[in-house]
Amino acid sequence: MTAPIKKNDQRTVYIEDLTHDGNGVAKIDGYPLFIAGALPGETVEIHVLKTLKNYGFAKVVNIIEPSLDRVDAPCQYFAQCGGCQLQHLSYEGQLKWKSSMVENVMKRIGKIDAPVHPVKGMDNPWQYRNKAQIPFAQSETGAIAGFYKSKSHSIVDMERCLIQTGEADAILSGLKGELAAIGVRPYNEETHQGMLRHVVVRKGRATNEVMVVLVTKSRKFPQAEAAVAKIRELVPNVTSIIQNVNSEKTNVIFGNETVTLWGKDTIEDTIGNVRFEISARSFYQVNPEQTEVLYKQALDYAQLTGNERVIDAYCGIGSISLFLAQKAGYVMGVEIVPQAIEDAKRNAEINGFTNTYFEAGPAEEVIPRWYKEGKEADVLVVDPPRKGCDEALLNTIIEQKPKRVVYVSCNPATLARDLRILEDGGYKTQEVQPVDMFPHTTHVECVALIELK
Repeated sequence: MTAPIKKNDQRTVYIEDLTHDGNGVAKIDGYPLFIAGALPGETVEIHVLKTLKNYGFAKVVNIIEPSLDRVDAPCQYFAQCGGCQLQHLSYEGQLKWKSSMVENVMKRIGKIDAPVHPVKGMDNPWQYRNKAQIPFAQSETGAIAGFYKSKSHSIVDMERCLIQTGEADAILSGLKGELAAIGVRPYNEETHQGMLRHVVVRKGRATNEVMVVLVTKSRKFPQAEAAVAKIRELVPNVTSIIQNVNSEKTNVIFGNETVTLWGKDTIEDTIGNVRFEISARSFYQVNPEQTEVLYKQALDYAQLTGNERVIDAYCGIGSISLFLAQKAGYVMGVEIVPQAIEDAKRNAEINGFTNTYFEAGPAEEVIPRWYKEGKEADVLVVDPPRKGCDEALLNTIIEQKPKRVVYVSCNPATLARDLRILEDGGYKTQEVQPVDMFPHTTHVECVALIELK
């Protein structure tokens, strides 16, 4: 395709849709343009920034006809920060778009004709994140902290974030101004100099317990006592202050060594009636209110009566497994990360579950072995990473024929692809329920009910 426009052209276009990263989509003679800041249904004047063979990029010069769902983004950092993509779209508009997006993806990628229900949203879509990973750096004027610009490692220096907790804001705004006084220099990615790389703040919604993790370049941390005192002053309800050591030249946040500087080693939270113990590096959903909505939907789709054997593939720390164990006869969870399996076993013990079993290993290898050993499942639950299910696991499902599959997904595109494979293998998708786990972003979680024909 030859581009019908060129760089620096100015045109008036109609916005048809949004991309997965929140850019408006317009077409000129079939040629797609991706336009930051534009919303579906708008007529805008644009300036073309770049043209490639099959698509181009542009920016908004003037909004001629705004969307009825357009609002002023309440966050002063929205235009720079890469954390949120949709604050300029009303929350009702976000939910409508996410419902439509999931429905379109199911039809376009998976050729799935099952009903897609309206997205389950939040009553208050702010301050929902129970975990903040805040990078620190040194500028010419002193320490800065905030979140990264979109598709970069440049930090937007911030004082608060509207989707995270007040405790994280206290660290974000308060600690950077005190680093020089306590003798801590922020880390520099380019020179590999400095001490403080990130500060991670975790909070238990139900318990109000807070953990603060200082990610440092070296184990030797002579300013630890002063840092602990300052954190306790900034966050009065802190119960755990941890040091994590990452001495590598990498942009991965955590290193392998973790030391408790003050307080408890872990914090606790509950989702529904299930308690979870959370360590510095535990995986735990960042929006516990909507996690409960998501897991209750999965439990509803599993249709358990108390006798079923359930397999939970990609079980993580056992969060869905333990929800299922409340109503199942027996639950077996598999996860490739050994530490997560240890967390799952401990969480089962904390809650007094004796009808669970957890094993570390690749789901696509462990589950076929379970079936060979006679450990068949009535219901199989999968909650894979964004890339979707491994092909070998999908083949195992088709071969072993559990009567019901509940698929929890963080990526509608790979969900639709995998549903198509399962439908071709003898299953039928009954319905799909999206859940808004991450308001003001383009992400949406889904739960699908699939049954053997």
